[in-house]
This record gives sequence, C-alpha cells and structure tokens, in this order.
Amino acid sequence: MEIKALRYFLAAAREENMTRAAELLHVSQPTLSKTIKALEEELGKKLFERHSFSIRLTDEGILLRKRAADLITMADKITTEFQSMDDITGGDIYLGLAESWQIRHLARVIREFTQRFPDFHYHITSGDTEQVTEKLDKGILDLAILVEEPDANKYDSLVMPEKDLWGLVFRSDNPLVKKESITFADLAGLPLFCSEQSVRADLPRWCGGQTDELTFKGYFRLSYNGSIFAREGLGYLLTFDHLIDTSENSGLVFRPLFPRLESPMYVIWKKYQIFTPIAERFLAAMKEYCKQL
Repeated sequence: MEIKALRYFLAAAREENMTRAAELLHVSQPTLSKTIKALEEELGKKLFERHSFSIRLTDEGILLRKRAADLITMADKITTEFQSMDDITGGDIYLGLAESWQIRHLARVIREFTQRFPDFHYHITSGDTEQVTEKLDKGILDLAILVEEPDANKYDSLVMPEKDLWGLVFRSDNPLVKKESITFADLAGLPLFCSEQSVRADLPRWCGGQTDELTFKGYFRLSYNGSIFAREGLGYLLTFDHLIDTSENSGLVFRPLFPRLESPMYVIWKKYQIFTPIAERFLAAMKEYCKQL
C-alpha cells in the first residue's frame, strides 16, 4: 500500500467527487480512478459507493479514512524529521495537550522558543489521555501533556511546576453558592458532569472509591461543553479551576472540593525516543523552565 494511493483516496473522500479530487491532485481522472480501484482490490473491500455525480464512503472506506490520515501524518512527520536532522535552529514539533490551566506554562516556553528560533514550528492537537497517548504511541506526536500519571514502563516524564485544583461549577443562583467549598455529602443526589477519565482516575482519590454513590448524567471530554449544560441548569460540572469562565457576569461559579483535590500535570514522551535537534532543544527548554519555577 503506497502513501500516494492513500493521499489520492483521502482527496476523493474529502471532495466526494472524482473530477474535483483529480483537479486538486493535478492528475487525470482516469489515473485517480485507477489508483482507487487498485487500492480496493488490494484491500479486498469496496471503499466508495458511486453515484451519478458524487461518491460516498462505505463503512470500510470510513475506517480507512481514519487510518490513512494517521499514516500520512506519520509519513510527513518522518520526512520533516529527516530534513531537519542537521538543522538545530528550526524544524517542527508535534504536541498533544490535555485541558489544564497549566498549559499556560507550555505557551510561555513556546513563545520564548519561537523568539529564539524563528524557523521553529509547533503543531497542537488536544484530547484526553487516551486520545493523545494513542497518537504518541504511533509516533505522530513528539510530546504529550497529561493530567494522569503516566506508565513509567512506557514513558519518560517531566512533572509540571503546579497542580490543577478540582472543584464544582454550577449556576450562580444555586443555594450552594453560599458554601466556600464542596464536600462529598453536598454532591449526593446531584446530577453531575465530568470526564470518564477523571471519574476513573481522579475522583476515587478524593472520595475513597465511593464514586458509584454519585449520579453522573453525562461525560464530557471538553469542560467547556459541560459548562454549557451547567449554565442551562441541567447539572453540576466537576472540573479544574480556571478552565471555565466564572466571572461575575458569567452566570456560573466555581467552588473547590473539600478535602482539597489536586492533579499534577506531566510532559511525557516514549522511552528511548530519538528526537530531532529542535525537539530535543525544546524539551531541554521545558525542563529548564520547570526547574526555575
């Protein structure tokens, strides 16, 4: 299976039209059709449903689209890495980020780094632990920033200088606004929103494994989406401080949990990973930054 064939396939999937895809690829339509047909024969599966003026992905085509996108990203990354092996003043780095107030530390290092190395380019993808570690394991990312303790057998890591504070976000007209902090008893019977990762890894540290006594109405990987539901009075969001606008006119408030619950953040990378010169310099800058704080 050739990378070129996967690029042709993705273009056709995106455009849903062979003629437009061929024009964008600067190839003839027969060439594109022949490449797609050969790919289908190689895989033994039909990738497109053909219609009069359009094409649509089959279920097998939808699966290949995701896999092909990852493979092409990895291939492009390999090419970039080899091109920049002798360039210590520029190059690309690929970062996967969880949601956290501490991302500001990463942003500061990136800002200073781009000032020192104008030919440095960074690429950001966001997600929870499962999403970003999957890309890290595949080699699509150089570094991941997580709020879950990493597997020391698979990854090396750097602990960020601060910790994220857990609390409850809810409407400002709720009676709980009178409380300075939120206890486990306060949560009894409340419709709660949180991430599945946090229900599994963080909250048990706070309530002694009694999470099955709490009522979770929904799971959000993005706190902002959960805050929309909280603002509409549909429930209460368990999340980190500073992620949600709880200013005076926001209609929402944040109250920390009691006892206090905090989560450290980690910069992680695969063990024995070989970095490009610029990525190695960037990691060194992150280590120095954390050391000084």
